[in-house]
Amino acid sequence: MTPHTDHDHDHGPGCDCDCDCGHEVPAAQTLSLYTPAGALPSAAPLRRAARRLAKLGYEVTIDESALARQQRFAGDDETRLAAIHRVAEAAPSIAMATRGGYGMTRLLDRLDWALLARSVEQGTRWVGHSDLTALQLGLLAHGGARSWAGPLAASDFGRSDADGGVDEVTEGCFVEAMSGELEAVGFRTEAGFDGLAAKGKLWGGNLTVLCSLLGTPHWPRIRGGVLFLEDVAEHPYRVERMLLQLLQAGVLGAQKAVLLGSFSDWKPVKSDRGYKLKTVVEHLRAQTGVPVLTGLPFGHVPTKVTLPVGAKVELAVQGRNVLVGW
Repeated sequence: MTPHTDHDHDHGPGCDCDCDCGHEVPAAQTLSLYTPAGALPSAAPLRRAARRLAKLGYEVTIDESALARQQRFAGDDETRLAAIHRVAEAAPSIAMATRGGYGMTRLLDRLDWALLARSVEQGTRWVGHSDLTALQLGLLAHGGARSWAGPLAASDFGRSDADGGVDEVTEGCFVEAMSGELEAVGFRTEAGFDGLAAKGKLWGGNLTVLCSLLGTPHWPRIRGGVLFLEDVAEHPYRVERMLLQLLQAGVLGAQKAVLLGSFSDWKPVKSDRGYKLKTVVEHLRAQTGVPVLTGLPFGHVPTKVTLPVGAKVELAVQGRNVLVGW
């Protein structure tokens, strides 16, 4: 693996990006925005994301039901299913979900996986995280099609300037990944893994969604892989319970390495008495011989890398520096 190294600037931790901070993209890359799960609370973030993505050079289209609502969902199941199939049939260069939330699980048994796989063969890159983990892992389970764990339109490209706007690392990694130029991502981890090297299929995503697929036809049976995980608003004891479920189900032991991203937006309680995420990681490491690395810049946080789900990667650690290349 050979990451880009001849930068003129530094995007900070995350991706190796050879761009000039303008993040211009190749001509004729089409990008479709659709809402397959939770409803958008308002149109403003979507419109803002569409404008920003267009300024980057993408030909942006917004699906006709992107702003639909029924209860907490972006329209009823038929509406959201039709939206996904509509995007797959159009086969844009990039299919980016507007947000996650909840709703993909309702659709998994009815999705036309062959249609989605054909869109990937035609060049479509399905991008997102959170609830989109279900679609991404389903693509792997039903034929091994690749997708991209990365930003969501509303929460990343639609973030208002008052809330910080678009994170530069997130934007840079996304643009380079979509152009096919991104070859590696790097991050810093804890001491103790110097010299670690591993090869395997990269897979994973949101921990809660991933665990919900265990025992279903939509679970990818991957051995010797590099598993990455993140979550949001889950107390450490819930994170530990899900990680132990994966351990006890034989999933963790079958991997070459586990990469932990951000586990954000949770609050400690008095009964914790010092119990925290670090406690969870230490306990997990004591239960398995599989390397568990922290620090992956990915999750429900502004700064996130873009990762190829289903790609064969090489993992290398030098000191505390981790490089994942493909």
